[in-house]
Amino acid sequence: MLPLLLEPAELARHLDDDKLLIIDLSKPSIYVQAHVPGAIHLDFKRLQSGAQPAPGMIPSDDALGDLFSSLGLTPDTHVVAYDDEGGGWAGRLLWTLDAIGHKHYSYLNGGIHAWLAEGHPTSSESPEPEPSDYEVGEHDPLTEVHLDYLLKNFDNPALALWDSRSEEEYAGVRAFAQKAGHIPGAIHYEWTEAMDRSNNLRLRPLDEIRAELEARGITPDKEVICHCQTHHRSSFSWLVGKILGYPRLRGYAGSWAEWGNHPDTPVEKPE
Repeated sequence: MLPLLLEPAELARHLDDDKLLIIDLSKPSIYVQAHVPGAIHLDFKRLQSGAQPAPGMIPSDDALGDLFSSLGLTPDTHVVAYDDEGGGWAGRLLWTLDAIGHKHYSYLNGGIHAWLAEGHPTSSESPEPEPSDYEVGEHDPLTEVHLDYLLKNFDNPALALWDSRSEEEYAGVRAFAQKAGHIPGAIHYEWTEAMDRSNNLRLRPLDEIRAELEARGITPDKEVICHCQTHHRSSFSWLVGKILGYPRLRGYAGSWAEWGNHPDTPVEKPE
């Protein structure tokens, strides 16, 4: 069984495993140039519904079933996901799998940048997956969270709302919704803070990330809910929390696009 946080050298030893499905969520131009041998490209847009006012919502079960069948996913498949941006879209794929009950997955630490930097083999060929007949199971209620739950519980002290957006968005200086600011009580920790730009976008030392989160109040004794604008950036935050072993961790797919455009949601801004 491969670990959740998978290093390039370890993946390189398992490229011929039959039960492995490697998914590349990089930009198409990057994928065409070089990707992990055998990796199948996935357009990240297929991981979100795209419907306004909250385009980050999870697609329908039928749409997800079609998507994962086209990729050749089976209940026994172990998925390895990576991208070219440090883990946002890879995280969104893994969060989606977790939400529909598929728990066999890994994240390639650093994505294609780390793979290339270590000199592992690459391919420019686009393999055709062997389609499957994947049926989406019961959603895991401990992975997703919806607006009605947040409206009732956002001010619960046992809850930590992890806002992964930029400082400007959190402060209400920049807005991509009718309202600007953040959910009252939300704690800011931008998604890129966990990445090591000097080490090919790998995760920074986990003990450092853990200490920073706990110092801000994102602690493992709380139910932690990750969100951003469309649950793209915050899917990486969710993944980081998973890697750190946070036991109660959920993603809010509606995110600020839904909260910031809803007439009945409270909003906080710094004075």
